Amino acid sequence: MTNHLHLIANCNEPFELKNTIRDFKRHTVKQVLFQIINEPESRREWILELLKQNGENFQANQKIKFWQSGNHAIELYSEKFVWDKINYIHNNPVEADFVSKPEHWLYSSASNYLDGTGILDEVFCLPRMQQTVK
Repeated sequence: MTNHLHLIANCNEPFELKNTIRDFKRHTVKQVLFQIINEPESRREWILELLKQNGENFQANQKIKFWQSGNHAIELYSEKFVWDKINYIHNNPVEADFVSKPEHWLYSSASNYLDGTGILDEVFCLPRMQQTVK
């Protein structure tokens, strides 16, 4: 999406998900800042000033602020619920009228699930749910 992301994440003990998300945010902001500073971009100064203002307006008074504070973690308690969330994530840009098909959203795992050709190499695709016959 244009102003947020949806992410299904897991970590194994002794690691905690809150620390994994914190580290993910820390790593991505460093990479984004590196790109902004080192790549030719006409909006570079505007973006850096905006991030600086966000930091100044934040009560912790950081030099810059890229991510919003917190996250909206939801425990994925069943295979069906996981697939509900995967489908929600994939359909989010369609519902927002950005694309007509989920796999057309460039930074979505939908194309990874469709035919394995997504640009996101780091995606681990879950196997499809087994259909139960009654």
